[in-house]
Amino acid sequence: MSQELSLLQRRRPPTAQELAGIPWLARLLPAERDYAVAAVVVGDADSGDYVCRAGRPVTYWFGVVQGLLKMSTDSADGTSMTLAGLPPSGWFGEGTAVKREPYRYNVLALRKSVVAGLPIDTFHWLLDHSLGFNRFVMGQLNERVGQFIAVREIDRLTNPDLRVARSLAALFHPELFPGVGEVLRITQQELANLVGLSRQRVNEALAVLQQQGAIRVDYGGLRVLDLPALRSSPFVRGDAGADGRACVRP
Repeated sequence: MSQELSLLQRRRPPTAQELAGIPWLARLLPAERDYAVAAVVVGDADSGDYVCRAGRPVTYWFGVVQGLLKMSTDSADGTSMTLAGLPPSGWFGEGTAVKREPYRYNVLALRKSVVAGLPIDTFHWLLDHSLGFNRFVMGQLNERVGQFIAVREIDRLTNPDLRVARSLAALFHPELFPGVGEVLRITQQELANLVGLSRQRVNEALAVLQQQGAIRVDYGGLRVLDLPALRSSPFVRGDAGADGRACVRP
């Protein structure tokens, strides 16, 4: 983790390619887009950098341009609960931004990532002036409710294969993470960090899901072949066989 400059101090203007990865910009009228683009900044986060911390005041609405983040909360007894994995194209914290309240969660970079930030005052200006932006934020809030209900359900699952399946389905959410598509670049260890299982146990679960035809494990990533199956099918563990054993790059 960088000890010299904070993520805020490392902010810079976005490149044209980075702006192209921000999904809500396409919803804005030309003048609104120009106003937003002039305000958006990006920061290059190292693995282990905090994007935001619980209790800190909200200053930006954040999104992932590249990389992978984890949103989590810490309880009084010191245990941590993962609320969401945040892959590229995912924007988060709109509820906090709307209410201008302190963060109630931590967001941590699991690998080198590029994080975009829209200043909170610009966020509210767009809410006041842009119908397209309002529709995007309303859609985010609506989908977020379902996402957090799913998190509670996943947390209660005792079957590791189901935990991995449901967690993967959440990372491929087409509305919250439209830029992911069918392939997510994620390592076995990163997925283990999100799911709360050992790397070895996650690898075993991936073998089952691959044998069932729901995913295909590629080098350094995962391709979803059957998203509805990940969301709902009761996978049963079986012997994946020598040829069917999944292996994700550590």
